[in-house]
Amino acid sequence: MISQIEGQVVESTPLSTVIDVHGVGFVLSVPLTTSEKIPPIGQKVKLFTRVVYREDSQTMYGFAMKSEREMFDLIVEKVSGIGPKIALNLLSQLSVRSLRSAIINADVKMLSKCPGIGKKTAERMVVELKDKLGGLPGSSNLVSDTTHASKPSSDSKLDICFADAVAAMVALGYNPSDADKSIRKAQLSLGEDAATEDLIRTAFAQKK
Repeated sequence: MISQIEGQVVESTPLSTVIDVHGVGFVLSVPLTTSEKIPPIGQKVKLFTRVVYREDSQTMYGFAMKSEREMFDLIVEKVSGIGPKIALNLLSQLSVRSLRSAIINADVKMLSKCPGIGKKTAERMVVELKDKLGGLPGSSNLVSDTTHASKPSSDSKLDICFADAVAAMVALGYNPSDADKSIRKAQLSLGEDAATEDLIRTAFAQKK
């Protein structure tokens, strides 16, 4: 099992990349949230991987963060009717933070706005994953940890601010993917400890 790969970027498109490792080119399917972080061609990159085997194919998926791979695994393994392609599409539309928040808060409306996810599938995701995620959006572990659920960490609070900012933009008419991307861009500009209101204000300013 290949758990990670590190090498030189040879090719890069929004949903795939080719990494050269000692003369061997590995083709990886990646979500948009990962492709945004892949450096220019010729530079080195490290991705966390998951290889999915089928009777007639073998596909390697790459992720910039372990949490993305963990969410991918959880969706594919625990939600009936969702395979790797739809899971990758979900992670292309929403960051792990937004997905986690939407599932925990049973935000079926946000989930069902993602292409390939209808209302029934979104409801099934909530039912089958809610108890397997941390007690709060942004828990350090994807798997539920009741020991720490009553004491949200500072990271959890930061993720709640992020999720609230995305939800606010969606409520104002933005699609989930654009809202998530705008808030991530605003957070990069302001820093991880930015408040919800500041994230929203900066996201709007950057869109002008």
